Amino acid sequence: MKNINVKRMVEEEDDDETSSFPVSPTGQYFTSSVMSISVICVLESEIPIDDSCTVTLLKDVFIPINPRFSSIMVKDKNGVKQWEKVEVKHKDHINVPIFPQGKSKEFYDNCFNEYMTKIAMEQFPQSRPLWEIHIFKYPTTKSAGNLVFKLHHSLGDGFSLMGALLSCLQRADNPSLPLTFPSFTSNNNNNNNNNNNHNLESDYKKRFCTNVVQRVSGVVNTSLDFGWSLMKSTNLEDERTTIRSGDEGVEFRPIDITTMEFSLDHLKEIKSNLKVTINDVICGVLFLGVRLYMEETKYDQKNANSTALVLLNTRNIAGYKSVKEMLQPKNESKWGNQFAFLHVSLPKIDKEESSTNPLSFVFKAQDVIQRKRNSAAVILTGKLLDTLQKYRGPEVTAKYIHNTLKNSSMTISNMIGPVEKMALANHPVKSLYFMVVGVPEVKFNFDVLTM
Repeated sequence: MKNINVKRMVEEEDDDETSSFPVSPTGQYFTSSVMSISVICVLESEIPIDDSCTVTLLKDVFIPINPRFSSIMVKDKNGVKQWEKVEVKHKDHINVPIFPQGKSKEFYDNCFNEYMTKIAMEQFPQSRPLWEIHIFKYPTTKSAGNLVFKLHHSLGDGFSLMGALLSCLQRADNPSLPLTFPSFTSNNNNNNNNNNNHNLESDYKKRFCTNVVQRVSGVVNTSLDFGWSLMKSTNLEDERTTIRSGDEGVEFRPIDITTMEFSLDHLKEIKSNLKVTINDVICGVLFLGVRLYMEETKYDQKNANSTALVLLNTRNIAGYKSVKEMLQPKNESKWGNQFAFLHVSLPKIDKEESSTNPLSFVFKAQDVIQRKRNSAAVILTGKLLDTLQKYRGPEVTAKYIHNTLKNSSMTISNMIGPVEKMALANHPVKSLYFMVVGVPEVKFNFDVLTM
């Protein structure tokens, strides 16, 4: 049986302009003694980077986006973490590494990879706001320069942080126009409205039976998913494989960053032909790729029991909102950490399946993810985290989340990028990608940006 569960983290926090405001429970989890997770976003520039306006951009555009960008995390007299506003020393957050001049692009590729490993492993100083930028001015085989944002995950989730970053960017073709994004909603419509001779009574009976079946299966799925969640977060670990070492402290080891581009038009073509979602296609590709990697590196492990944590945005929205909208107290797309962990068992790879019918993995991904739609495990798990937070405190809750990550083999997150070509301060952006660093035990992080 394919196993699936959802672990939800929702942050509700009223940011204002006062000198201090509370850190959300999720923010406390991400800055606990057992876990410190950050997000790194890389903008590849088409032209050499001119950093003369960096301080001005930070002061006038980036920092005003959210009070957390000008706050540090402190504890009050009761030991509860608070955001406390401070004066930002902009230059303390700007890093420009120096390397030998006049070397080859391949040389600077290695320099950039080593530098990324270095900053991914470093912890933020607690004496200043939890973000920094790195300006890599040397040309690589992929770009004329790289601008790297590193932000602590306690500042917000991918949706919030991506919204903040994109608010600093403009359209390359016309900076006066806003960036636009594809709709999050599906446009598949399989309803046949032209059949005027159908039997209404028969249709009603079918809908009634379908609702009964869905309710019963929902109860079963919820019980299975929530039980599976408890086991995966306590003592049930994935097998040790080439994608999961099982060793302690993996989050403190050097990392390798690899980027790969897929044609969005091709993904959409597969989506339309198979009548699935873009997420189904992406997960199917990743699942098949991982299984083939496991088969290639150690054949007897190709179908080992492995799970992936798929991160989902839990906001009830149809697309990105402006930062101003996200900061409104009653807005559905509220700033913060509002996401779910979808715990998915990697589908098994059948004999000759990868060569004869690789698209079958898209359907496998669809099957395993659709079970989540008929399960209330996300609600139960959210209640469990709230209960742990209330009676045991944030450290115990963080340990529970840490174990959930530790016992899995990989994570997958997906963000939607803009339709138009982007620019930052008149620097055309060739590509943009992001990654989550500091995740315990997970050897493979797949962070997908669709543009």
